[in-house]
Amino acid sequence: MDGISRTARRYRRLAPVLQEPAMTTTSTRRTATPPAADLQRMAAARTWPATALDAAQRAFDLLTCPPSPLSFDGRLVDGLPDRLLPLRELKKLLLADGTPRAVRDQVWRELIARRTDPAWVVATVGLALPGLRRAAGRLARGWHGDCSDLDSELLTGFVDRLRTIDVRESRLAGKLIDAGARAARRARDQERDTDVVRVSGTWSVPPRQPWDHPDWVLARAVAAAIITVDEALLIAETRLENVSLAMLADRLGVGVAVAAAWRRKAEQRLAQAIRAGELDGIPLVPAGLGAVLPDDRAGAA
Repeated sequence: MDGISRTARRYRRLAPVLQEPAMTTTSTRRTATPPAADLQRMAAARTWPATALDAAQRAFDLLTCPPSPLSFDGRLVDGLPDRLLPLRELKKLLLADGTPRAVRDQVWRELIARRTDPAWVVATVGLALPGLRRAAGRLARGWHGDCSDLDSELLTGFVDRLRTIDVRESRLAGKLIDAGARAARRARDQERDTDVVRVSGTWSVPPRQPWDHPDWVLARAVAAAIITVDEALLIAETRLENVSLAMLADRLGVGVAVAAAWRRKAEQRLAQAIRAGELDGIPLVPAGLGAVLPDDRAGAA
């Protein structure tokens, strides 16, 4: 399926960023035997999440694992504690209501300045995950497709914008998340344009006819002068309304044999016109077709 293949492609693009830095960073720093808690984390990490946002969270968790979690130097930003800050603590400070916007923007400038380092790309994504998950929730409202597709597009759009954003701008975190949301929205709209119908079961349906309701076919044939109004009445009453040919012949004041021949010749011309496409695009002319049009027949009944 196209949606699944797209997710796989996006996930493969993000996999080097989401997996390798975290595993390399943690493995190169550890020289002693890991404690039991770390062994449990390492065992859990072997089963990598299937969705992009969950994978980003797992990679961020690995970066923040003791005994040597990746840290941010708070001395680089006025308003932060004057020491090394573990990423989990930095995340709490960025989410705190009391942290000024200027401080948040300066932190994000420092993070974006490290965008060439895969480990810090993972850290930046992890710090933005609360906003990314809120955006994913809004995008998923009313969406009946696979949300993992949207998550992949959201994260890809975020990382792509991270590579090009100007650090002199303000509200950097919001703009990165907005870029991810726009990418996911484009993918969602493109998926909707394919008009996929999702059903819980399957069944057989008759093939779709390449023409209108029979009454409208007759009306178009009359408008195109393929058959007359009386011939349309003859075909409609005997073929569609189950009126006997004898009864209709009597109404028309002709014999049954004459009515049958009349109908046969009209049907032959009609069939030939349909095959030749002569009825395509013929505008309906309701005047004089009261015996043929569906609404008039219903009223007469």
